[in-house]
Amino acid sequence: MAVTIFIPTALRQFAGGHGEVQTEGATVGEVLGDLVTQHADLRKHLYADETNLRSFVNVYVNDEDIRYAGGLEAKLKEGDTVTIVPSIAGGVAAQEALTAEELPTLSNDEIRRYSRHLILPEVGMEGQRKLKAARVLMIGTGGLGAPSGMYLAAAGVGTLGLVDFDTVDESNLQRQIVHGTKDVGRPKIESARERLADINPNIHIETYETQLTSENALALIQDYDIIVDGTDNFPTRYLVNDACVLTGKPNVYGSIFRFEGQASVFWAAANNNTGACYRCLYPEPPPPGLVPSCAEGGVLGVLPGIVGSIQANETIKLILGDAAGSSPLINRLLLFDAWKMRFREFKLRKNPACAICGEGATQKELIDYEAFCGLSPSAHEDANQKEEKTMEEITATELKARLDNGDDLQIIDVREPHEYDIARLDNSTLIPLAQVVNRMSEIDEGRETVVHCKGGGRSAKAIEALQAAGFKGRLVNLKGGIGGWSNDVDPSVPKY
Repeated sequence: MAVTIFIPTALRQFAGGHGEVQTEGATVGEVLGDLVTQHADLRKHLYADETNLRSFVNVYVNDEDIRYAGGLEAKLKEGDTVTIVPSIAGGVAAQEALTAEELPTLSNDEIRRYSRHLILPEVGMEGQRKLKAARVLMIGTGGLGAPSGMYLAAAGVGTLGLVDFDTVDESNLQRQIVHGTKDVGRPKIESARERLADINPNIHIETYETQLTSENALALIQDYDIIVDGTDNFPTRYLVNDACVLTGKPNVYGSIFRFEGQASVFWAAANNNTGACYRCLYPEPPPPGLVPSCAEGGVLGVLPGIVGSIQANETIKLILGDAAGSSPLINRLLLFDAWKMRFREFKLRKNPACAICGEGATQKELIDYEAFCGLSPSAHEDANQKEEKTMEEITATELKARLDNGDDLQIIDVREPHEYDIARLDNSTLIPLAQVVNRMSEIDEGRETVVHCKGGGRSAKAIEALQAAGFKGRLVNLKGGIGGWSNDVDPSVPKY
């Protein structure tokens, strides 16, 4: 029978750019098999081996996770839809113990400010006082943290904690609306604190200009009621999740990539310890570099505003509590496609075998999340193994000197065509990363080849793919990519 499979943005480049693919089959395994037959490049991104899906790829039939519905043998019926959901690189809280008499009072100024809340029976005076009593920790003040922080400040959340150690870059301004042009070069945490205080001088803002680590996470998180995850990398995302599980805190999750976003509330302690955590959905992270970042893949500027606002909404609902009659995203995963303007919702379940929140949880403390995500060498890796992994590199200034010297070099650009339109190196040949192996014959093995992208990550993957495919020529990675060329050789080349 005919079954539609929805392809996420991150994988569409391996499916001919299609967001939906028509397949044939009676089971999930059969339609996925048909999918990778039609688009062979998808196989390595979906399957760990010939038969098993990768641990960071989830598949849903309608709104049910196939892990709890028969796996790849799950039967399909006419009209079913299959959705691939990979990980992408952003009740009541502690104040429920306070009685109505113990909640902070509102001044006349605050009553005027929050009047549109107060006339909502679901909020009212008591709900607004709960908001004032709440302590919310924002991890990150970037794309997701900017809108969620601004709306939480405007809503009157009494104490907002901000964790960030980055500085404002001009490229942030397209989406990180808490920062302005005058803030370029300033610490994000200073810019965000200033803007939030201007939005609502009645709230208390606590700042932590530091990177969240396994050494400080528990101490920081312990003092707050709710944690809002605005992170943009997998090590910190798993760190936030695990710290929330260990401290019993709700984790209001959001993530974005290109035109797509995800949101949920991960709270393992919710509903008599039946809540799912992030690891229940994604037990392991994808291999380093497999999922492109927003810096590589781009992001529609309004998307973090939408997803961050959803995070703020979920946070407010958690603070107001069950008595308000709301339904937080606990054990629910919300997917949003801004380009198609489509929301979809999927059921989540606690995984009994989850390492951090399952019945027989084996992890009782925070770990090295860089190593867990494969971003730092493991302890048992010896010097010879490290040496084997070394890739030949060249800096932009070294490349310029060799070109000026007349050295015979071919330059292969593995970015996408729309990036090539923004900026390019003279005499370079464009072969996008997804096509580089299939177009290997266009690269002369007899000439030294310099491979480049925007920052050096995709070009490194291209070299690894070419070598694995049997390319015999000399391949050199341009360190820092075309961005390094703009910084160190030719400032007239646009940076993006």
